[in-house]
Amino acid sequence: MSVADKVLRLLADIAETGEVRENRDLRLFDLAVLDSLRTVELMVALSEEFGVEISPAEFDRSQWETPNRIVAYMESRVGT
Repeated sequence: MSVADKVLRLLADIAETGEVRENRDLRLFDLAVLDSLRTVELMVALSEEFGVEISPAEFDRSQWETPNRIVAYMESRVGT
């Protein structure tokens, strides 16, 4: 399973919608698909899945505003 597949699976589970897989340019915060609690849940899940530490202090909302951007962020973190 690719990094993108894993990220999208976790995101869909936490956001409780498969739409994040279908529309990878979905504006997650603007459409309230992600809120602060779900964002923290996603950070924890991604940290556990990939074995990388993601600190809320380094969170940049612009890097996490769409599924595609979250995938790109995680790919850069895990070195794919």
